[in-house]
Amino acid sequence: MGTLYLVATPIGNLDDITLRAVHVLESAPLIAAEDTRHTLKLLTHFGLRRPLISLHAHNEARQLETILNRLEQHDVALVSDAGTPALSDPGVRLVSAAVAAGYPVVPVPGPSAVLAALVSSGLPTNQFTFLGFLPRKRGELERVIKDAGEAKRTFVFFESPHRVQKTLAIMASALGPRSLVVAREITKVHEEFLRGTPATLLEHFAKSPPRGELTVVVAGSDWRASDE
Repeated sequence: MGTLYLVATPIGNLDDITLRAVHVLESAPLIAAEDTRHTLKLLTHFGLRRPLISLHAHNEARQLETILNRLEQHDVALVSDAGTPALSDPGVRLVSAAVAAGYPVVPVPGPSAVLAALVSSGLPTNQFTFLGFLPRKRGELERVIKDAGEAKRTFVFFESPHRVQKTLAIMASALGPRSLVVAREITKVHEEFLRGTPATLLEHFAKSPPRGELTVVVAGSDWRASDE
């Protein structure tokens, strides 16, 4: 019986990969990857050559039986394109199926855009809610923002550069001058942390449209900058 390893990979800077991640990928008889082309580049960078099988949002249900059969014979490493697999990425069904079938599931921790943005934000970190990617439909988006904004916990979500202005406009209306941070291109060459309120950052992006991957961190309902 094999083990399913959940291997976190760099979110931008390849130097962030852990020694353990390299060792697991080097020894895994099979790597299940969100995008085999992307993972092949990562493996090539570290001088690794391992068999790959695709596991993405559109084929995960179909691939479960194949990968579980391989787990019966040997270890399998699961990776996403960046960060930790199964966290707002494919892999949840596979992990659930592996657990149900009795296979060991072992995390190999590493880079995380969520935690990197959170700890760099200057906002409270003792309690937080991760919302993943927000809904696309306006009504659902408004409801999620309103519900999250009423809680005292910091909340974090991913957003695309094409939708962030729409989201900030809704936040400005629903949350008012709430403190937030937009982390852009974390660990990459053009990394930056933009701090302000929904209104001030909406104004900023109207003048300088954002590019790259965004992680947004928003203060809880009762937080003030002077709080300890």
